Amino acid sequence: MTIEKKNQAQLIYLILTALFISSLVTSNLIFQKFFYWYPIDLEILDVKLFEISVGLLPYPITFLITDILSEIYGKKKANQVVIAGIFASFFSLAIIYVSKNVPATSWSQVNDSTFINVFGAAPLAVLASMLAYLAAQFVDIRVYHFWKKLTEGKHLWLRNNFSTFTSQIIDTLTVLLLLCSFSIIDWSKFWGLLISGVIFKMCIAAIDTPVLYLCVYWFRKKFNLKVGEEISIFGD
Repeated sequence: MTIEKKNQAQLIYLILTALFISSLVTSNLIFQKFFYWYPIDLEILDVKLFEISVGLLPYPITFLITDILSEIYGKKKANQVVIAGIFASFFSLAIIYVSKNVPATSWSQVNDSTFINVFGAAPLAVLASMLAYLAAQFVDIRVYHFWKKLTEGKHLWLRNNFSTFTSQIIDTLTVLLLLCSFSIIDWSKFWGLLISGVIFKMCIAAIDTPVLYLCVYWFRKKFNLKVGEEISIFGD
């Protein structure tokens, strides 16, 4: 690979990393607002469906990005981005903690009570989210590469959907168990949010499959990659 192509590959990697981290941090900050993602108020056995947190809106982007990174840059680089995202989340948590303990001025448009009401649950929520996320993302990457090796780099749709479905179920189940245990969300909401979250994430996973195909096709064409071949950057 020429130096120019390598520089381009490094820049794209950094852009994907930035999108990954911003999506992850944002999802942890806005999670307390809930909405119906499908315009039907459906209830089965006293369980309301299609209620999800707005924090799930940017969340699937992180799994799409790790699949792209896994396919093009390899398992090691995908894992490094996940670790960077976790660090960024805990760093944002530290900033929130300091901000919460600094008294607001009398003319501040956001007073202390409003700030605490919005971000007060952030520490426990970020902890729950990161524990679930850590498990889910590493499972996603491992399952992805398991199927990539088994199929010899073929059948991209198979490893994309199998890895995402598995990791999303683990993530949704774990984070809801922790949030309910921390009394951030009432246990009565558990099954509805679990079913709704899993359905939503699986729908997004199915939708992002053609997006992944387009991205991988573009990478292979731009960098002259063979099926299953990965880009080596930063001297590794």
